[in-house]
Amino acid sequence: MKKVLVTGITGFVGQHCAAELLKKGYAVRGSVRSLSNTDEVLNGIKKVVDPKGNLEFCELDLMSDAGWDKAMESCDFVLHVASPFVVKEPKNESELIKPAVDGTLRALKAAKKAGVKKLVLTSSTAAMQGGKTGLIKIDPKSWTNVDAKNVTAYFKSKTLAEKSAWEFIKNQTDDSKLELVVVNPGPIYGPTLTGNLSNEAMDFFKKLITGKVPMLPRAFSAMSDVRDVAAIHVAALENEKANGNRFIVTTEKAHAIQEIAQILKANGYDKVSTKLAPTFLLKFMAKFNDEAKGMLPFIGNTVQADVSNTKNTFNWKPISFEKTVLDAAKSVEEAMKE
Repeated sequence: MKKVLVTGITGFVGQHCAAELLKKGYAVRGSVRSLSNTDEVLNGIKKVVDPKGNLEFCELDLMSDAGWDKAMESCDFVLHVASPFVVKEPKNESELIKPAVDGTLRALKAAKKAGVKKLVLTSSTAAMQGGKTGLIKIDPKSWTNVDAKNVTAYFKSKTLAEKSAWEFIKNQTDDSKLELVVVNPGPIYGPTLTGNLSNEAMDFFKKLITGKVPMLPRAFSAMSDVRDVAAIHVAALENEKANGNRFIVTTEKAHAIQEIAQILKANGYDKVSTKLAPTFLLKFMAKFNDEAKGMLPFIGNTVQADVSNTKNTFNWKPISFEKTVLDAAKSVEEAMKE
């Protein structure tokens, strides 16, 4: 049985990647910052698949060398999912950038040293769309301009981490080359396995359905379902056509934040507000509010993605956006009852 190291298994994407791997017959070693965090993940994964003793855990920190060599032992593949994600703009951008870049390089170096065949890196469309405004069309050749105005720390962290990964792969000199595949999702929604609502997506849905979001930003983006994102990570492991490529895993068309609210409202979530906030007000607020500042790259823009390469390589059809929204809301409701 082939074994896969999943970094950041406690995260929204990591837990779904682990479940997908177990469903496909892989053994999984998941990294956590503390082994005291494993029960939540294990119980969440058991809701959708029986691990049958093929799930184990290890402790890793993106900012420390400790444990990485041991974590890679006997692993055929790595899914490097772990990376800090917050909408709120930090006081110091290195709080996001350093762990993202250093953690990515730690994972690559340790994988290379251990003779791992392939590493699949979770990047983001944030590494593709930053520095552009208005109608933004992205494809696998698109890159964020980290020097552009209004490029947030999060956009920089994803761009610099992914670029450092490609640079590492390019500079390999020996014959036993480590293969790299990069997955670029947009804003990720869908159901939580663990019932943990602390991540940005789940917290947003919780606030929406409880009426805590009075107005919404005017923003359109290609969106992602967490189950699609996990499926492509796993499908990339043994697909040789995937090697050396970036794959956008999003809806084909751009969806409005307001559309999420409208779908929920139409399906009985009466407390949801569908009102739009004036764009000038949000831009003004961004001068004083770090969360509003973190939203600036999305406000007033429309992001369209070319996913043809992903569809063709993996024979993939995205989950419908309405299903993503309603499944996310249902899982948040269930978690709130527990």
